[in-house]
Amino acid sequence: MFLSSTTCSFVTELSPSPLKQGQPHKVGPNLHGLFGRTSGTAEGFSYSAAMTKKQVKWDENQMFTYLENPKKFVPGTKMVFAGLKKPADRADLITYLKEATA
Repeated sequence: MFLSSTTCSFVTELSPSPLKQGQPHKVGPNLHGLFGRTSGTAEGFSYSAAMTKKQVKWDENQMFTYLENPKKFVPGTKMVFAGLKKPADRADLITYLKEATA
């Protein structure tokens, strides 16, 4: 995997979302078990109405599209992340997240 140092730092150290089971929510929801989960359903996290209403089941394809432009994918989301424009960066992040959140 060839994540940029910026992306690696964000995900592993500065992430507003914890990755491991049992960790509390932060700015974002805990991402453990993300793939296969329906958007807006992590218990105890206050999602935007838009994210809850979207009802997308997260898989690699949905995540790839979301990561390019979260505000376009879910109009009205509270997500402040602008997205990753390079397809390779999105693919690398998805690969990392699939392993880190399993």
